[in-house]
Amino acid sequence: MPFEPLVTGAIETTLNRLIADSPTHQQQVARLKGKVIVVHIQEFDRRLVFVFSHQIDVLSHYEAEPDCYLSLKLSVLPELKDHANITKLIKQDKLVLDGDIQLAQKFSQLMTAIKPDPEEWLSRLIGDVLAHTVVQGVKGQMKWLKSSAERQQRKLSTVLIEEWKVAPNPLEIAHFCDQVDEVSGKAGVLEQRIARLMEKA
Repeated sequence: MPFEPLVTGAIETTLNRLIADSPTHQQQVARLKGKVIVVHIQEFDRRLVFVFSHQIDVLSHYEAEPDCYLSLKLSVLPELKDHANITKLIKQDKLVLDGDIQLAQKFSQLMTAIKPDPEEWLSRLIGDVLAHTVVQGVKGQMKWLKSSAERQQRKLSTVLIEEWKVAPNPLEIAHFCDQVDEVSGKAGVLEQRIARLMEKA
């Protein structure tokens, strides 16, 4: 099976399941009915076409003119919710927008609002109490893993700086920066003296 239909199919299925679980999201989709939005994701150099009806169809190709075309990095999408950010993002070359700005905002609001609720999904399969226990357990494990990774990073940093002397410590870096500033200042004074001597000569 080709890669692109697999990806667009997975995105489409996930979005529509999340929308079906929320009346608020259904209303947001209804406001976009009949619209076509093309999103060029710069990180992957790929286009996703969102066609809105009673649900969302996600395609990889679209021949006609869309109602709105966006080219951006995924991290920029949440910033489109605020109308004031759009001009700034365009000026900073973080966003290429062609078409209806309000449509881009509505799309951004929908995409940033849709968040999966694993506890809700699990509760349908195994019940509320067990689902809550599983999700809290996973969150606890993730927190422990993050904490453990941070501890290991600090230990490695200490070994590199204190024992192996491979990396300088913060005080050595600060001292080096001070020395650079001092040498730079002296060089400036010397340059001025040479310039004065050249004028006299």
